[in-house]
Amino acid sequence: MTQYIGIDIGGTRIKSIVVSQDSDEYTRDARDTESESTDWPVRVRDALVMSNAKHGPFAGVGLAAPGMAAADGRSITWMKGRLESLEGLDWPDHLAMECPVHVLNDAHAALLGEVAFGAARGCDNVIMLTLGTGVGGAILCDGHLLRGHLGRAGHLGHISLDPDGATDIVNTPGSLENAMGECTLKERSNGRYTATTKLVEDYLDGDTEARRIWLDSIQHLAAGIASLINVVDPQRIVIGGGIAEAGDALFGPLNEMLSRFEWCPTGKPVEIVNAELGEFAGAFGAAYHARKEVERLK
Repeated sequence: MTQYIGIDIGGTRIKSIVVSQDSDEYTRDARDTESESTDWPVRVRDALVMSNAKHGPFAGVGLAAPGMAAADGRSITWMKGRLESLEGLDWPDHLAMECPVHVLNDAHAALLGEVAFGAARGCDNVIMLTLGTGVGGAILCDGHLLRGHLGRAGHLGHISLDPDGATDIVNTPGSLENAMGECTLKERSNGRYTATTKLVEDYLDGDTEARRIWLDSIQHLAAGIASLINVVDPQRIVIGGGIAEAGDALFGPLNEMLSRFEWCPTGKPVEIVNAELGEFAGAFGAAYHARKEVERLK
């Protein structure tokens, strides 16, 4: 049976999924990244070797990771501040597989996963935002993943919401990532919170300060989404990542704020939906990307 494997490398977990040619069958696996150790790429290779031995040969490998993917699909060319050893690592050489290996940005992969298997099925124009440690994003425009000149397109967390704000990891002032990402939560809460789950828990319990911090973050998110809608004109916006697990605590106030911010020429707002594939969206998308690349190069 022809099959593909998708691997999604995150700061805390490495997810993988084996998908058949017709996408009807798949198996999942997840393990800790142990990113504090510089030899974590060796463990990725060892896990792939074990998976290959268990499932048989793969027709292609898709590998998703944070940062900007190289135009040739062999590496992540830019990734600062997280996952030491990732930047510049040539994955086809490192993995030494007999099949092709194709690297792409993790948010790009997550969107492809949702388009092929999840919440964006049937759509040609979609925005995806991944809310977690940082804020990632991806755009499907007229049925095509928007990559841009350098592969930089879709880094939606780095749009500016406040030109007087502090600069983020790519030097954008007052970015969406700094307003919503868990990477700045400790700073935004004056040291009170380091985990969004605890912030949301206190918000739901009626804590006044938690309510202020959480709703201020969502207001920034709503303003960013309203701006992106004006630029991209999507059919649907998919929200994924760990923060999306807040459910109604996120989507309730977000939809209320968007009802005030969004331009609706037809009177119908853009549909905002939760991602369906959870933490495996990037792995699904990486496998799908590997299959499409193999088919394209035949």
